[in-house]
Amino acid sequence: MDIIINAELSYDFAAPTDVLLQIELAHVAGQTIGEEGLFTTPVKDFNRIPGEQAFGQRAWMQAEGRLDITYKAEVTITRPDSDFDHLEASPPRTMTSEATSFLMPSRYCPSDEFQAFVAAEFGNLRGGPLIAAMRQWIERNFSYVSGSSNVATTARETFVQRQGVCRDYAHVMIAFARAAGIPARIASVYAPHVDPPDFHAVAEVWLEDAWHLVDATGMAKPSEIAMIGVGRDAADVSFLQSFGMATMVRQQVTVHEA
Repeated sequence: MDIIINAELSYDFAAPTDVLLQIELAHVAGQTIGEEGLFTTPVKDFNRIPGEQAFGQRAWMQAEGRLDITYKAEVTITRPDSDFDHLEASPPRTMTSEATSFLMPSRYCPSDEFQAFVAAEFGNLRGGPLIAAMRQWIERNFSYVSGSSNVATTARETFVQRQGVCRDYAHVMIAFARAAGIPARIASVYAPHVDPPDFHAVAEVWLEDAWHLVDATGMAKPSEIAMIGVGRDAADVSFLQSFGMATMVRQQVTVHEA
């Protein structure tokens, strides 16, 4: 699938402020990037660094006053959809260091608090069928409600309220998987058919020594997803993080098939 991406952000900074940006596509297997460009109004000390797990890239800069950012890209997705019916889980003791760190609870995904529920609800399932059942359970039982959560909302609160946005769905999916002994992480992505259009968040799970994308909202398939970055939870993949006061003026993301 060929996808065209356009992201526009505008912020105001009353004083010189360090900003960490992560909106550029990752150059990784499963997606081939054609033309792309990142444009900003004048900033100081612009510098790119690797993202978490050396996946994708971030950009440091210092901004003051109005900061306008535009990112445009064309990408071909070559990643197939995963067949979870036939994927098996690995015993934790056999996992690589890459996967092991994503078994642990994290700030937004207190997976240790979900072990009893996961055992009771999905205890007869393993591997890919377990992940498929978890994803389906979340989609069926949760309501996608814009504005129903904030930057402090954890998977625990989302589970109780049964509503949230894409990052909340991803956090619950991650917490469920980790509670069952399956490594899971968050992925920030672009995808068509996301409603409302915006930066999107999905989960990735480790099965048969590879990462597999899972969108608990049901809005995007792996073969439609263009990846930006990965991390333990949303704290690792913020599209813009300011180390000082910032006021968002405008944000618009459009993703459509070429």
